[in-house]
Amino acid sequence: MRDSVVEMIRATGAELGSARRLLGEAGGVAWDRLLDWLVDDYFRVVALGLENIPAQGPAVIAVNHSGAWGLDAFVLDKVLGRALDRRVRFLAAPFVFRTPILGRHARRNGALPIGPTAGVEHLNAGQLVGVYPEGIAGLEKPFTERYRLRSFSPGFAVAAIRSGAPVVPVGIVGAEEACPKLGEVPTLARLLGVPYFPVTTPFPLPSNWTITIGEPIPAPARPDGLAARRDAARALSERTRTAVQELIDRELADREHLFD
Repeated sequence: MRDSVVEMIRATGAELGSARRLLGEAGGVAWDRLLDWLVDDYFRVVALGLENIPAQGPAVIAVNHSGAWGLDAFVLDKVLGRALDRRVRFLAAPFVFRTPILGRHARRNGALPIGPTAGVEHLNAGQLVGVYPEGIAGLEKPFTERYRLRSFSPGFAVAAIRSGAPVVPVGIVGAEEACPKLGEVPTLARLLGVPYFPVTTPFPLPSNWTITIGEPIPAPARPDGLAARRDAARALSERTRTAVQELIDRELADREHLFD
């Protein structure tokens, strides 16, 4: 009798596990279709300069972070996944992997947890690594400061110099208007265990998006001495920040219609 009960529990557990996997797969398909619709029909995303991403060898893809919900990360991942014959391994904050839907999507697309040496191993292996050097600060800025880049964390520059990988600057325009940050609710953020919880529109607005990919910035030779390496990383980080801001400013100046 006891063996039968144990076997029944095991069988039930296996069935529940299979059901969870099926639901996860179905959710993944639905999420991909939603992103396809957002990219093609809702945001009408235009990608410029895709040829600037190296066809082989390592590179760091450095991107501005904008819009209250960080939807830009998913849109860019979808666009590059379609356009390139190689995967971009984006770095993601720890809370992303703890979130059911976001975590599943991040793992399925090869995202890497942020860490002191995150991405170096993959760059040394000749892969593409994507970063949002502003971090959450890029999403937290109010709508009145849209498209004004926050400080870049130099970690990506350290990784680029260590691996000899060039840095490819990328500017995204459209996300700030799609999800304008109007405020935030710190109490709710603490309850949910996320860095912040924004007040924004209930659903993204149908703004026109442009993704502009600039020319690669070569990483300097790795200097001797800790102080010299710090200075080199800061210089590369600031040069990249300037390049991304210039891409954004140029696209804003050329933009004819915010909404179609």
